[in-house]
Amino acid sequence: MSNPAAPARLNPAAMARQQVALASQHLDIDPGVMQKITATKRELTVHFPVRMDDGSLRMFTGYRVQHNDTRGPFKGGIRYHPDTEIDEVRALAMWMTWKAAVVNIPFGGAKGGVQCNPKEMSPRELERLTRRFTWELLPVLGPERDIPAPDVYTNPQVMAWIMDTYSIMHGHTVPGVVTGKPLELGGSLGRFEATGRGVFITACEAAKVLGMNIEGARVAVQGSGNVGGVAARFFARAGAKVVAISDSHGGVFNAKGLDVERVLSCKNQYQCFISDRLEASDITNGELLELDCDILVPAALECVITGANAGKVRARIIVEGANGPTTPEADEVLHDNRVFMVPDILANAGGVTVSYFEWVQNLQNLLWNEEEIDRRLSEIMRKAFNEVLAISQQKNLPMRIAALMLGIERVAKAQELRGVYP
Repeated sequence: MSNPAAPARLNPAAMARQQVALASQHLDIDPGVMQKITATKRELTVHFPVRMDDGSLRMFTGYRVQHNDTRGPFKGGIRYHPDTEIDEVRALAMWMTWKAAVVNIPFGGAKGGVQCNPKEMSPRELERLTRRFTWELLPVLGPERDIPAPDVYTNPQVMAWIMDTYSIMHGHTVPGVVTGKPLELGGSLGRFEATGRGVFITACEAAKVLGMNIEGARVAVQGSGNVGGVAARFFARAGAKVVAISDSHGGVFNAKGLDVERVLSCKNQYQCFISDRLEASDITNGELLELDCDILVPAALECVITGANAGKVRARIIVEGANGPTTPEADEVLHDNRVFMVPDILANAGGVTVSYFEWVQNLQNLLWNEEEIDRRLSEIMRKAFNEVLAISQQKNLPMRIAALMLGIERVAKAQELRGVYP
């Protein structure tokens, strides 16, 4: 298998705008409305100090981009990653707007992040960074204004620190200011698994379209965290053969299928995959994307499937667990090669859907059981999949274009109904 050098980093914001331009060709929307709903409403860049464990003071840069709130409060994750930058956050915020509209929940889109390497920071340093970043964002956050959630390298503990800091400043507990919280602080059952479960649900729907049986299907998963790891577990429990799984450093491969629980346990225990312990061979992230498999789940970072490697993808179905893993150039190649694509704004919408459930529970002081969460999530994901599929088949368009059309049209209609004041 080839092991190409990593391509130059693409501009995610330009990619998101290009996707919108392609979809808008098939929509009859007033150009002024289109301009309004594609522009970001607010962008906040903050530079703030954090006291490190050795006593030194270090400056960090953070972002919060609020893209659109026409259909409801801004909603979107906060990531901690050394490569986080403003164009990435702009793209992710826009994708969140379309994502919430595709599954038809009353949120707009936002995203945030801090440029840092959490793997090199202690828990105390991460807490101080989180609380200071929250302080900087206080003017724009709120349960009816902007509601963060976990994203890359953030988790329920980070959300707990954000909620606590916000609550202290308002003089009372405000659980609805974030979602993805620990259960003890008003989090929702099923939230941790929601994105991975949504990936699995939409993969099953895609398999039905192709007449493929999930049991025995060969699945390769790029990513082993809250999305990739959880999705891999669902596939394995359904009888699929997870043949490869990876993290940012690389992964493991076994054509006969991996023991997913053992693989993830190894990752958690040693912070890496040790192939000798797992009856598997080492594999690079680039090689994983080109494996001969039935279902490929890119569930790590954006822009990993490009025009350079799309022609080498041999999967019959791609289910995008990550945001923006496939470039528009790659989309063309994959469509020509008849690869069935379940796009990110549909495939990974399980997270924002259960975040919505959590937010509703917080506002009403309710607690739904896990069966209720799973039932509601399955209904929404399957309905959204079939709505996108219907557009795709009726218009003879790729699934991504169909999903964007559905999301953009819903936001545009809401904007037209609200009008422009004054």
